[in-house]
Amino acid sequence: MNNETPLTDPSPDILSEYDVGYQYATRGQRFLNYLIDNLLMRFGLSYLTGILLGLFLQTFFPDYLYEIASDESSGSSVFTTNYLLALILAYFNYIVYYTICEKLFQGYTLGKLITGTKAVRLDGTALSFKDALLRSLSRIVPFEVFSGFGIPWHDSWTNTTVIKTR
Repeated sequence: MNNETPLTDPSPDILSEYDVGYQYATRGQRFLNYLIDNLLMRFGLSYLTGILLGLFLQTFFPDYLYEIASDESSGSSVFTTNYLLALILAYFNYIVYYTICEKLFQGYTLGKLITGTKAVRLDGTALSFKDALLRSLSRIVPFEVFSGFGIPWHDSWTNTTVIKTR
């Protein structure tokens, strides 16, 4: 390991049995991962799933879609329903993006690929589908993003970490 301060330097108790010699990603790398992945999700994946949701509503619930799009909507109940749909869609995108990427691409997301990092189990082995899914579910816990000032919850709760690959 180098002398660079790692982002998540788990306590010695956690890693004492896992001396695999990898370097932890820095805070800067982790922050860039977060920015890149969230921009991709918000402007790419959300756009795509929004179109698919619109097509679904157009096909199966055209009256509801018309009510949303027209000025004849009944006010707060439509707003609440739309907000709930948007929230569910956002959570769905988050879970699908991170789970699929971290499992299928062996710990990489677009952000991690660009910054030269990847997610692994604490023993250095590749993530299982369960690990990737649990990491994704942990990310939607309110205020989880603020845990990044220490050991992110999606790492500590799943016994995973993000390491440098180059």
